[in-house]
Amino acid sequence: MENGAAQPVIVAIDGPAGTGKSSTSKAVAAQLGLSYLDTGAQYRAITWWMVTNGIDIADPSEIAAAAGKPEIVSGTDPANPTITVDGTDVSGPIRTQEVSSAVSAVSAVPEVRARITELQRSLAASAQVGIVVEGRDIGTTVLPDADLKVFLTASAEARAARRSGELKGADVNATREALIKRDAADSSRKTSPLAKADDAVEVDTTELTLAQVIECVVTLVEEKRAGK
Repeated sequence: MENGAAQPVIVAIDGPAGTGKSSTSKAVAAQLGLSYLDTGAQYRAITWWMVTNGIDIADPSEIAAAAGKPEIVSGTDPANPTITVDGTDVSGPIRTQEVSSAVSAVSAVPEVRARITELQRSLAASAQVGIVVEGRDIGTTVLPDADLKVFLTASAEARAARRSGELKGADVNATREALIKRDAADSSRKTSPLAKADDAVEVDTTELTLAQVIECVVTLVEEKRAGK
């Protein structure tokens, strides 16, 4: 169906943790032949660098001063998304509890957000066929002119169950508390909080299977493309 002159389509997928954002975004990008960017991984990467280099996470001015130092490179192939910091593959280390517990504090610093937002915009601008960008402030702040904005939600219980399924042997209640705490921190931060854009399509994934969520988003993208 696609002709060579198809416009690149930019899709923003936002929402809190445990809504199926990453799995959905990757699958949608793969199915539609688009690039894929996990913006959370970029914030985790800069957080990992700060933690590894002994930056005081409790001191925003110290974080701000170091924000420009690490070189963060994101590979945007949905089949094999990569992330490196100063040439080192950090896809494993950025998923540790140490990074997870520090990422909200680091992400709240305006200099960090400015730095990472710039990276995200340049990746989106250079995506030749288009890109699916997933995060928490993509539709509101990073790519306010995205062709399609999707906001995924789910009940805290469903999100905790999914997330503890991902984190082997995690306690569902502890996971739920941690998710709620992180969402509260990210929703209340001054600089580009986690929020639903006015023109975003909200998809509640609580009762849906992953396949259903993927199908729903693919349909929304295809409708958007057809109407372009």
